[in-house]
Amino acid sequence: MTSMKGKTMNRADSNTPGQQAASVRVEANVGEGFWRKSAKDSLPPPDMVGPYMRNRPVPGTQVPGRKAWIIGSGIAGLAAAFYLIRDGGMKGEDITILDALCVAGGSLDGAGNAEDGYIVRGGREMNWNYDNFWDLFQDVPALELPAGYSVLDEYRWVNDNDPNWSKARLMHKQGQIRDFATLGLSKSHQWELIKLLLKRKEDLDDITIEEYFSKSFLETNFWYLWRSMFAFENWQSLLEMKLYMHRFLDAIDGLTDMSALVFPKYNQYDSFVVPLTRMLQEQGVKMQFDTRVQDLDMSEEGDSRTVTAIRCKVAGQEEIIAVGTDDVVFALTGSMTEGTAYGDMDTVPVLARGNKEPGEDSDWTLWQNLAKKSPVLGKPEKFCGDVARSMWESATLTCKPSPLIDKLKELAVNDPYSGKTVTGGIITFTDSNWVMSFTCNRQPHFPDQPGDVLVLWVYALLMDKDGNHVKKPMPACTGREILAELCYHLGIADQLDAVAANTKVRLALMPYITAQFMPRAAGDRPHVVPQGCTNLALLGQFVETSNDVIFTMESSVRTARIGVYTLLGLSKQVPDISPTQYDIRNILKGARALNNNEPFPGERLLHRVLGNSYYAHVLPPLPDNEETLRERAEAELSSLLGKGSQALVAASGWLARWSEGLRDKSK
Repeated sequence: MTSMKGKTMNRADSNTPGQQAASVRVEANVGEGFWRKSAKDSLPPPDMVGPYMRNRPVPGTQVPGRKAWIIGSGIAGLAAAFYLIRDGGMKGEDITILDALCVAGGSLDGAGNAEDGYIVRGGREMNWNYDNFWDLFQDVPALELPAGYSVLDEYRWVNDNDPNWSKARLMHKQGQIRDFATLGLSKSHQWELIKLLLKRKEDLDDITIEEYFSKSFLETNFWYLWRSMFAFENWQSLLEMKLYMHRFLDAIDGLTDMSALVFPKYNQYDSFVVPLTRMLQEQGVKMQFDTRVQDLDMSEEGDSRTVTAIRCKVAGQEEIIAVGTDDVVFALTGSMTEGTAYGDMDTVPVLARGNKEPGEDSDWTLWQNLAKKSPVLGKPEKFCGDVARSMWESATLTCKPSPLIDKLKELAVNDPYSGKTVTGGIITFTDSNWVMSFTCNRQPHFPDQPGDVLVLWVYALLMDKDGNHVKKPMPACTGREILAELCYHLGIADQLDAVAANTKVRLALMPYITAQFMPRAAGDRPHVVPQGCTNLALLGQFVETSNDVIFTMESSVRTARIGVYTLLGLSKQVPDISPTQYDIRNILKGARALNNNEPFPGERLLHRVLGNSYYAHVLPPLPDNEETLRERAEAELSSLLGKGSQALVAASGWLARWSEGLRDKSK
């Protein structure tokens, strides 16, 4: 590990035969500087993705007796086990996953039955360019397809044949669909977003969204779409919102109708956790549940730290697991779903966690104890120290036919019982005091779900406001009262009794579910492999990566991959996020979307310059007919250069000659 300009450099050893002579930068960072090909750099650009980046590294020197200990069985921990085997050449029986729960999956949950009611605490919206996530699942055997097919194959088959979209993304006025055709941004709002995209990451430490944006921006369609889709609160990190803008720039034009998203066939547990854990266990990976890790013993020598033991409680009893010098440890820092309080139709969830301190017996304890050892291990208090600002609640509805299902059919893009896309993602009530949303994914949502049952999911962002219909904050409500609030916003409050008679509600109040979005500064989150650590990698949503966002399954897999390659000294680079943010096509269509689907300033000039060239196809089609293009382009020039100016005359003449020159078939 070396440090350059204050940024951690993760480098793999390269003394294995067949590996490159020079060390490999494991975690690529496209934002560090200009990249130019030369003989000194045998690697492709740091954000290149595709088959060339899917090579398997030479496993490196196998260390006899080496064990791997993975703390946490969420997607990050499971991915670490996968990459230790596939790319690191380790045997499954040498890998042990420890978890405080009694089931794998972490926050990727899904459980229950039609009789007692199903429950999922949260859902996952997916994107095409989750390059690490799909790299993993292209090698995991499919859940239902025949042998030889992967989870990726299965996922593509479902989504290629059933495109996602929403016809009721925003609603208001008790059951009316609000116009969501555009993002509803004024020119000043658009400029606020453009300036945010241009700002340096280093200049946004500890700044909140509401400190930066105007009050009117926070009432636009854009913000209702954005905050409800990604679960941002107004008081949370502006830096993270900026990173999201870059990460999903290619999807901005699909933000309104959610056509940019893809969803699994079933819930996240059955779709991803079940096939991945099945594969890992078949290869000998051991899973030890009811084991809460509280601390790691470390030996220090100079600036180096080596984990020597894992301190944990197994079934409530204190134990110490010895860690050899050559062993490797992967640990989850923090937890989004720690301390979840549950309720049901007639029971209000009761939190067991304090607002400022999670308590000794929590999933935050390990990180808190590690942070006491060195500043390079981060500041967990920045994320778990204000529950009131990181909490929200979800409700899972198990429904038989009722007026609620009749209303759902009006809002669905397909028959809810057809197995195809239903709402196409969440539907948000913009005049809800709670900022309430609900969704119905493809049904059945669980493999064992009866044919006459539908599973809906409801969540809200604001936990301190009384409902519009039920005059209580959401955390103070029973499932029946939350159902009443939903029915009110759907315009069927007068049919609540008929709905409740055929609906089961299970609640999950999560104190840290948006903790990862809390305002932060450089150093608050540790790097995947903190400086000086010889055999420890940190995983999940509370670690630092070069440019990726958090609160995605992709980012969890990315941290696992970086950790495995670094600790095992593999000559393999984990690419930076997909380069779609630099693609001129995405920039142009994003600019059009931000301008409410109207040509953005200067767009007609681009058509005049490129309209007859090879590159014409990168431009969004204009709504104008060809006869008016020249006049409108010159009007844009006039607004930029001033009427009657010599520059305007010269530029107009140049445009005319340029256009004619492109039509000329001669050289």
